[in-house]
Amino acid sequence: MKVLLLDIEGTTTSIAFVYETLFPYARAVFEATFAGRGALFERWDEPEVRAAVALMAGGAGQHGPHAAAGAALALMHADVKDTGLKALQGIIWRDGYRRGELRGHVFSDVAEALRLVSASGVRVAIYSSGSVEAQRLLFSFSDAGDLTPHLAAYFDTTTGPKKEAASYRAIAAELGVAPAEIRFCSDNLDEVRAAIAAGCEALVAVRPGNPPLPADHGLMTFSSLLDRRVTGIGSAT
Repeated sequence: MKVLLLDIEGTTTSIAFVYETLFPYARAVFEATFAGRGALFERWDEPEVRAAVALMAGGAGQHGPHAAAGAALALMHADVKDTGLKALQGIIWRDGYRRGELRGHVFSDVAEALRLVSASGVRVAIYSSGSVEAQRLLFSFSDAGDLTPHLAAYFDTTTGPKKEAASYRAIAAELGVAPAEIRFCSDNLDEVRAAIAAGCEALVAVRPGNPPLPADHGLMTFSSLLDRRVTGIGSAT
């Protein structure tokens, strides 16, 4: 293994943090737009905000902050992994992290695992449906401190859908390694199967709060990132 590629939600970070903290925070900002306040309304003319809105599906959000807020809320309600929405959420969460209103959750084994793997010479990279901006913020402002010194690269849906094998081949090409030299970890069975189809090693995360897996999934699982099958270091746990 030359690269350890990690999902976030359900792998390094609890699903509850995403759905009970991050998403409600962004939703509140979008809803505040209709009352003429909040980050989206106040920062509407900033280039990065307009660029994120321009990427949202359907183009409806480009007609003003109210339209953008409505489009964002609709996409969130439908749980659409929309690149523009993710970019817009990242901008909003950045404000929250910097103001101390948000603190990124990671499981208790994450900081040590990242330290050990990166110190061993293996690059650690992140691949999440959340924007690269959101990924960097979560690990920069995590409840275990700034973990970004241990992370070598970040990938989001601009690379490709996480359930398609081509996305993992694209990541391998960008990192200059063969797919077989990547070990991918995710709680999502379809993502793990896509990585395997691309030629990567891949394991399924079994973490507190994750939905139960079907008994016949046939894939290798782990419950700690310190497991030797994940890190290649020490003994299996």
